[in-house]
Amino acid sequence: MEDFLRACQAAVLDNEAKALAAKMGVPHVGLLQRANPDNEAHHLTIEHLFGVLLHTGDMRPLAALADAFGFSLVARATPQPQALTASLINVGKEVADLTIAVHSALEDNHVSSFEKAQIKVEIDHVRQSLDVMAASVKAA
Repeated sequence: MEDFLRACQAAVLDNEAKALAAKMGVPHVGLLQRANPDNEAHHLTIEHLFGVLLHTGDMRPLAALADAFGFSLVARATPQPQALTASLINVGKEVADLTIAVHSALEDNHVSSFEKAQIKVEIDHVRQSLDVMAASVKAA
């Protein structure tokens, strides 16, 4: 908990607390008091934490919280949108590749570990192409 609270304070102090407070719509001194883990009279609310994360992009508090529970925080790569027709064609191609991999694996009525690995690769390709499709729809 201490690491999380210190990370919250560092995120406020290292990101121009006065400008951050203005963006969040809270008094500068109030934000500093709330972010100070040694001040027992004031605490950051979840709304304040969300504002700090949103306006600074500083994910140290979130990373410290994840770490406290045994998780790692890893940023997702955002897929680049394409024209809808291009992304649809790519999804179709990846689904076809997956279908071929499954049919090939089933030809001898035994799915080897290599074939399983190949099918998993093709499933990942389908997921990635669907992520691009979702980004393309969102951008359209």
